[in-house]
Amino acid sequence: MSIPIVAFFNNKGGVGKTTLVYHLAWMYADLGACVLAADLDPQANLTSAFMDEAQLQELWPEESHNRTLYGCLEPMLKGVGDIAPAYVHRVGDRLGLIAGDLALSGFEDELSSQWPGCMSRSERAFRVTSGFWRLLQAAATEHGADLVLIDLGPNLGAINRASLIAADFVVVPLSPDLFSLQGLKNLGPAFRRWREEWADRLERNPNPDLELPRGSFKLAGYVILQHAVRLDRPVQAYAKWMARIPDDYSRHVLDDEREGKLAVTSDPNNLALLKHYRSLMPLAQEARKPIFHLTAADGAIGAHSTAAKDAFKDFRTLAQRIGERVGVSVLPPLFREA
Repeated sequence: MSIPIVAFFNNKGGVGKTTLVYHLAWMYADLGACVLAADLDPQANLTSAFMDEAQLQELWPEESHNRTLYGCLEPMLKGVGDIAPAYVHRVGDRLGLIAGDLALSGFEDELSSQWPGCMSRSERAFRVTSGFWRLLQAAATEHGADLVLIDLGPNLGAINRASLIAADFVVVPLSPDLFSLQGLKNLGPAFRRWREEWADRLERNPNPDLELPRGSFKLAGYVILQHAVRLDRPVQAYAKWMARIPDDYSRHVLDDEREGKLAVTSDPNNLALLKHYRSLMPLAQEARKPIFHLTAADGAIGAHSTAAKDAFKDFRTLAQRIGERVGVSVLPPLFREA
């Protein structure tokens, strides 16, 4: 049985996607789940969130990719073998990371050129296209993971197509602004097209012993991030965009023309409405830990301490909601309530 893979994706950048994946990975570990975070964005921002500059310099020496995601793909790209086992960086007792690599951008052309080859029953084309899924499943099994969280770049290119084919579920991070809503118009058609095209290709797999992803990824819902709050209500500049999100998401992403308006707070597709926690982020980045792990020693005192506790509750609730939708059971850590 395969391990659930949850992708976090929006073709609009700047919505806080990487921050969301980083904090959820830590939260699942806090909740007792074993989680594997994978950086499939060639910009490698998730990796830089987990590692300091010295670690990154050691991770990315010249001409070596032995401990990154790209290193897993190199034998296949060079024509000297299939994917190599992934190196899992142990971040915590229940948290591992498959590190990203700027060199991954070079995989884009190979994925694009091999996509048509699946239609002509090329085994190499299937191995290249399914490379992400196969290495993630192997690493998750070796790591003993309950789920895999993958961070993706903001585009509709071949890397993200292969990444989403590898996923079982997709969470869409959103900002309450015009650009996020415009981006939704591209997501739904791309999702449906990629599912259909991969289904056509699966029937042409020339090697019955080659395990492939089903590619029928489901939409787990959306998360609204970085909304400004005043007295627990969105400021006026965001209110009109917030009001449009439920219907636009339903129409463009789910292809569901439902009748009547639905508020964000009552929309079943809305997984969470997260505060910005702007004042905590510099402290968290300096301490190299999630905002809900900040302590007085990190400078989280007074209002900052209260905000860190609120952040823990917010991310705990979100992790549990996502867990319910993807079939991963997590328990609330009661010791955190003290």
